[in-house]
Amino acid sequence: MNLLFIGDIYASTGRNMVASHLSELQSTYGVQLTIANAENSAGGFGVTPQIADELFSIGVDAITTGNHVWDKRDFYEYLDRSPRVTRPANYPAELPGKGLIYVEARNGIKVAVMNLQGRALMTPLDCPFRKADELIAEIPKGLKVRFLDFHAELTSEKIAMGWHLDGRVSAVIGTHTHVPTADTRILPGGTAYQTDCGMTGPYEGVIGADKDLVLKKFLTSLPVRLEAAKRGGELHAVLIDVDENTGLAKKVERVVRPNPQLD
Repeated sequence: MNLLFIGDIYASTGRNMVASHLSELQSTYGVQLTIANAENSAGGFGVTPQIADELFSIGVDAITTGNHVWDKRDFYEYLDRSPRVTRPANYPAELPGKGLIYVEARNGIKVAVMNLQGRALMTPLDCPFRKADELIAEIPKGLKVRFLDFHAELTSEKIAMGWHLDGRVSAVIGTHTHVPTADTRILPGGTAYQTDCGMTGPYEGVIGADKDLVLKKFLTSLPVRLEAAKRGGELHAVLIDVDENTGLAKKVERVVRPNPQLD
């Protein structure tokens, strides 16, 4: 089966890229399941129930998030009631939402979708490596297709997670830095891996934000209210061909769709 993961959707530019290209991607690659990280889809900070519903309506099957999942308070209740949205599992258990969900692909195969957040240079949380072990122990043994969005800052922490789960999950794909990496590969145990999927959003900015405002912040060291950039829209995704019987990856490739017409 073919699984498509779309990297951090950033603001309206990112949402427009998904709306413009998702149907074509699903048709071209025979995609049975589409997962997207949407934690920056509301103006670059958080996600709202309305935006999540919009993404589901255009063909996204499951949504992952990260540290910005808590930015919009009206999303908290949505986290508890939607079976197709995750938040990082290593936040305290009493918080809204789940870090492991099960989604049925278009070919009838159930897929475990996991979400974890790194600790290096980020909020101190429970150990993501041990939490990953706990999540995998929860998954029914007969459910072979398993995907992890690891939302983390350091490349080293993400790479370590790939090795930690090699052979136990179908794919470990990193998010959070908004910069796509060129290390797409299948690890020796059969797990597809990429350190960061990259952002789906405006690349004529600084990781999604207006470049002039970011430069002002760096040059003056003063507080600056950042706003989303508008130009240079690109969709960045990873396509994984998974053997549904073993849960191991057979092929993985980066998928990029620029769209200057949206500028």
